[in-house]
Amino acid sequence: MEFQTKLFAIKNTILPKKGTILISEPLSQDLYFRRSVVLLVEHSEEGSMGFILNKKVNINLREVVADFPDFDAQFSLGGPVATNTIYFIHTLGELIPGAIKISTDLYWGGDFEFLKFLILQNQVQLHQIRFFIGYSGWSGNQLDDEMNANSWLVSKTTIDFIMGKPTGLWEKAVACTNSFFC
Repeated sequence: MEFQTKLFAIKNTILPKKGTILISEPLSQDLYFRRSVVLLVEHSEEGSMGFILNKKVNINLREVVADFPDFDAQFSLGGPVATNTIYFIHTLGELIPGAIKISTDLYWGGDFEFLKFLILQNQVQLHQIRFFIGYSGWSGNQLDDEMNANSWLVSKTTIDFIMGKPTGLWEKAVACTNSFFC
């Protein structure tokens, strides 16, 4: 393990904060986080929360939420915590009551029933929303400890990167780390 840590010493020049992404180190064997890209939606001294962007789940949202409108949105495994709960991020802003701002033009959650109404009214486009089952969570200084152990590289990102297709996302994130902006 010491050899691995020295071989892949990560030099983070960007601190984790809401709206940044975490890119897992190349040799991680963790079941959930191996070659993962995680969008942080919350980060404080109390803990951190995010969603894995590149672990697509090949089921339709209607299979999980019976009364959900017919809408073929991206659906991914958000992480190992609360895997009996659906979460979503979107670019619809305050159009959805209760949405929490992550960064410019990117929001998390909000009124799920109102979202279903908007979808039925054809007011939501596929590229405006992503769904997740479960989330990734860290208590207290747990994420800081993992970063000190060279488990994550932090990068800034764009809406297009976050809302884009999850295929090949880890590779794209690693490739753009030289510019420090994915």
